[in-house]
Amino acid sequence: MRFRPALLLAPFLASVALTPHAQQPAPPAYSSANPSPAVTRYIKVPAAEWIVLRHVRVIDGTGAPAIENTDLILHNGKIDSIGPSAKIENFPSAIILDLTGRTVFPGLVGMHDHMYNIARPNLDAQGHSEPPLIVPELPFSSPHLYLGAGVTTLRTTGSVEPYTDLNLRHEIDNGLIPGPHLDVTGPYLEGVGSPFMQMHQLRDADDARSTVDFWARQGVTSFKAYMYITRAS
Repeated sequence: MRFRPALLLAPFLASVALTPHAQQPAPPAYSSANPSPAVTRYIKVPAAEWIVLRHVRVIDGTGAPAIENTDLILHNGKIDSIGPSAKIENFPSAIILDLTGRTVFPGLVGMHDHMYNIARPNLDAQGHSEPPLIVPELPFSSPHLYLGAGVTTLRTTGSVEPYTDLNLRHEIDNGLIPGPHLDVTGPYLEGVGSPFMQMHQLRDADDARSTVDFWARQGVTSFKAYMYITRAS
C-alpha cells in the first residue's frame, strides 16, 4: 500500500513527458536602442538627431565652476557643444527645450547603493520588534528611484538576492525595464552570528574561497566583507 501512489503516478509522468509543448511565439527583440514599452513609458523626450537644452545651468563634473544660463546641444545622444546657441537656426528639425532654472550634470555613479530595505516584524511604536530581521528585495522600486535621482550606474554593495540582481542587470541592459546600469556585488561575506538570516554565514576560509569563486563565475564584480567575518575567512 505504501508504494501504490508512486505506481499510479508513473503513467501520468510518462504521459506528461510525451505531450508535445505548444509552440510559443518568439519574444520581441528589445535592446537599449529599441527599449520595451515598460521603458518607453518613462521617456519624456524621444531620441532625435539634434536636441537643444536652452538656458540651463551646467555642472560638468570636473570641479570647474558651474556654467550659468547656457545652452547644451546634443547630437545623436552625445554632447555636441555647450555655449550660447547662435547656430540653433542651423538645425530646424531639432527638438528645442526651454529648461530655464534647471541644472544639467553627468549621471551619478552610486558606489554604495542597496536594492532592499530592512523589515522588522511586529514593530511597535517604541521600536520593539520580533525576530527574524528580514531585508526584502525591491527590484521594481529601487531601479526606478535611483534612476529618478540621477544615478545612471549603481554598485549594489552587498546582495541578499544575487540572482535577482544579476537578472535585473540583464533586463535593464537589454531595454526590458528602466533602471541604471548595475555593477552587482556578490552575497555578503559574513560570519557566524549575523542578525540577517538571508546571509550565508561562512564556516572557514575554504567556504569563503568557494563562495567567491562561484559568484565570480556568475558575473558579480565585487564582494563586501561584513560584520562578523573572521580574519581567516
